[in-house]
Amino acid sequence: MSTDPLFDLKFPIGKFNAPDEITSKHIEEWIAQIESLPIRLSKLVANVTDVQLDTPYRPDGWTIRQVIHHIPDSHINSYMRFKWALTEDNPTIKAYKETAWAELPDTKNHPIQISLDLLTVVHAKLVTLFSSMSPEQMKRTFIHPASGKEVSLERNIGSYAWHGNHHLAHVGLVVNQ
Repeated sequence: MSTDPLFDLKFPIGKFNAPDEITSKHIEEWIAQIESLPIRLSKLVANVTDVQLDTPYRPDGWTIRQVIHHIPDSHINSYMRFKWALTEDNPTIKAYKETAWAELPDTKNHPIQISLDLLTVVHAKLVTLFSSMSPEQMKRTFIHPASGKEVSLERNIGSYAWHGNHHLAHVGLVVNQ
């Protein structure tokens, strides 16, 4: 149990916890979640107002607009990480300053449709890539520079399925009020 009073707003679906042993069933479920995220997000925001878009999901948090733009930004970075790990031996990936990206004009003020479209395209690429990976490729790793830890691609699929659902829940906190 967290002592942070904002924990449930920060992590409405909890934090990501990868299973000790990742099975093909886990991977199939995660790929299905990633594949369906663009549709689920588009349906959730179909009737969203500008006031809702410019409302933070928690005190000192991003606005819903920023969250929607953040998701494809993050998942494009993830796509690149997968490509590096599939074509290089245990590469150290490039991190990015997501908080700074959230303050850029294309994230802070831009209409959301372009990011909804981008998310659809990025997820189509991700799903194609994931669905073609062998069990050996799933075990390939990259090193995240912030933690210095090796991350397997199979675990990263789960992490990004969680990430999409995590931010979908953030959007729902405002849109479903």
